[in-house]
Amino acid sequence: MSRVTFIVFLAALCGPVFGQAPGVTSKRILLGQSAAFSGPAAQLGIQMNVGTKVYLDYVNGRGGIYGRKIELKTRDDRYEATVCVEATKKLIEEDKVFALISYVGTPTTGAALPILSEAKVPLVGPFTGAELLRTPVNRYVFNVRASYYDETEKIVEQLVSTGNKKIAVFYQDDSYGQAGLKGVEIAMGKRNLKIAALGKVERNTIKVEDAVKAINAAQPDGVVMISAYTSITEFVRQMKRLGSSTQFHNVSFVGSKALADSLKDDGYGVAISQVVPFPWSPSVPIVKEYQEVMAKSGNTDFNFSSLEGFIVAKVMVEGLKRAGKDLTREKLVAALESMNNVDLGEFVVNFSPTSHSGSKFVDLTMIGRGGKFLK
Repeated sequence: MSRVTFIVFLAALCGPVFGQAPGVTSKRILLGQSAAFSGPAAQLGIQMNVGTKVYLDYVNGRGGIYGRKIELKTRDDRYEATVCVEATKKLIEEDKVFALISYVGTPTTGAALPILSEAKVPLVGPFTGAELLRTPVNRYVFNVRASYYDETEKIVEQLVSTGNKKIAVFYQDDSYGQAGLKGVEIAMGKRNLKIAALGKVERNTIKVEDAVKAINAAQPDGVVMISAYTSITEFVRQMKRLGSSTQFHNVSFVGSKALADSLKDDGYGVAISQVVPFPWSPSVPIVKEYQEVMAKSGNTDFNFSSLEGFIVAKVMVEGLKRAGKDLTREKLVAALESMNNVDLGEFVVNFSPTSHSGSKFVDLTMIGRGGKFLK
C-alpha cells in the first residue's frame, strides 16, 4: 500500500465521511447539551445529564449505532438565558456537534431556539413544558415530555375535584413561570374559576417575601407553584411558618428529588406532577430497564429527572437508528417524525411532521415521610 493510499485509508477510518454532517465520523456521533451544572438550579442539569449519559454509555457498550460511539459534550449555562445562547453557539460552531439533547429550562432553551433553528440542528428532549417550544411546530425541536398545560390541567383537576376551588399561583417571573401561569388560567377558566392570588419570584433568587404575603393573605385552598426548587423551598417554609395549611402543588420542572432533599421535614405532603413514570416501579418496563442500567453504572440514586434524561436518550438513539448509516441532520429529523406511537416500555412517544409533542403522560406524586415519594 502506498503512503498516499494509506493516508486516505486512515482518513476514511477516523475522519468525517465526505458529505456527512458535522459531529459525525466513521467512529463517533457527537451530541451537545447546555444545562445548569452550577448555581441554584444545578441539580436539574446534573440529574438530567446523569440519565442521558448512562443510557448513551449503555448503547456504546453494546457497539453503538452502526459501529459509531455516541459522545456527549456538555456546557454549563447556569440556567441563564444569555449564557445558554453562547453555549449553544459554541456547541454548534466550535464543538461542531451533530445534534443537541436534554437542554434544561424554558428561558434558556427559548433563548437558544433561534440559534439552533437557523443552524438547522435538531434538539431532542428539552426539560421544559413550555408552549413556545411546541406551538407552532419547530422542525428542529422534539419535545418528549408532556406540556405545562397538560400538567397544570391535571393539578387543577385534582384540587377542584376534592373541593378546593380557591387556588393561588406562585411563579417564577420569566417565560417558564408565565407558561405555567397561563396553563393554570386555562384550566381554571374551563371550570369558570379565577385565580385567588398571585405571587412571583425572580429567577435564581429566593426573594419570596412579597409573594408569601400576597398569597397567605388570600388563605387559598391550594397553591400551584411554578419555579425552581430553591425558591419553592423558601416559599413553602415561609408559608408554613405563618401557619398555612394550604395544599402545595408543583409542576415537574421543580426537580422532585432536589426539592425533597432541600425541604427535608417541611416537604411532607407537598405534591408534584410528573411527566415520566414512577422511578421506583420496576413493574413498568422502561423503569425496570432504567434501574438495571443505572445500577450497572454504579448509581442507584433513582429519581424523576434522571429517568427523564434516560427516556430522552432512548428517543434520540431510536431516531439515530432509524436515520440509517448515512447520517445527516435532515435524516434524523425525518426519522424522529416517523416515530408514531412508539412504545419504549409502557411509555409511548408519538411524533409526526405536524406534531413534535411526544407524550401527554402526567401523573401526580407526593413527598412522604423521610423525603420518600408516594403515588
